[in-house]
Amino acid sequence: MTHRVVLPVFDGVQPLDVVGPHEVLRIATHFCRAAGRPGGYTVELVGERPGPVRSETGLALVAEGPLPAGPIGTLLVPGGGGAREQPVGGGIVPWVREIAPHAERIVSVCTGAFVLAAAGLLDGCPATTHWRWTGRLAAEHPAVDVQPDAIWVRHGRIWSSAGVTAGMDLALALVEEDLGADIAQAVARELVLPVRRAGGQSQYASPVWAPPAPRPSVREAQDLIHADPAADLRVPLLAGRVGMSERHFGREFTRLVGTPPGVYVERVRVEAARGMLEAGDLTVTAVAARCGFGSAETMRRAFLRRLGVAPDHYRRRFTTTSRAGGLTGR
Repeated sequence: MTHRVVLPVFDGVQPLDVVGPHEVLRIATHFCRAAGRPGGYTVELVGERPGPVRSETGLALVAEGPLPAGPIGTLLVPGGGGAREQPVGGGIVPWVREIAPHAERIVSVCTGAFVLAAAGLLDGCPATTHWRWTGRLAAEHPAVDVQPDAIWVRHGRIWSSAGVTAGMDLALALVEEDLGADIAQAVARELVLPVRRAGGQSQYASPVWAPPAPRPSVREAQDLIHADPAADLRVPLLAGRVGMSERHFGREFTRLVGTPPGVYVERVRVEAARGMLEAGDLTVTAVAARCGFGSAETMRRAFLRRLGVAPDHYRRRFTTTSRAGGLTGR
């Protein structure tokens, strides 16, 4: 069976949200046909009106036809600035709401989740979007169970992916479900991609720390943590340093910063270790000691909790370009 994918494009679309999944599905179709197997995909770029649309990078994409009616296979909604600003009752949102009951599967890439949310399709569902916009999605659509660290999420027939290139991860997952693991593996090899990416969005996004707390004593504790992550930062000692009882300090820090002090310390230490692993040649054990973890095993558990990957795997994936044998500026 050939799977029909309908992909709406609009002014302000992110072009890679369109081209990335399109390429995954095109190559999957090629491998199916080369193997003499039935299946594959037809991908239709559609728009409010046929013709060119201007992406948010200035690249022109062409809607080959109007927004269709009737049953479709997969509705794949890309993101971009034009998706985030789609009004609830305007743009392609009414069409998405109308066509949704007639789609076998509904997919969003990156901030295409804002379109699905505006259409009411994500209420009560787990979903994700680009890490930079997860907070806004949760604030504007509180009925959505936003998963900020997921690369992609499936809930029944509704799928959503994280930012930009994560749309290719999601497309590979669609291929694996529709055409089998062997075709997905072949496509991944062709595109030099992992079939399943290790870890979540947090391994790619620089953490956004809480702003300095308005209370001076709590702000002082934050400064102490950032100034020397390797120091003894146990909660009783931090509380004593800023002249508060342990119980009151823990309560106030959590209220003003949004996370308990022990969790905050671990986040800062993980970020410090990330930088050392990316830029230097220290052993994992040495990095753990310099960042206050005490042991490599403690740091490994923290990395798995926060980033979904072990420190040695993180280093192999995110080592600096010059150390990894890539091009330098020389």
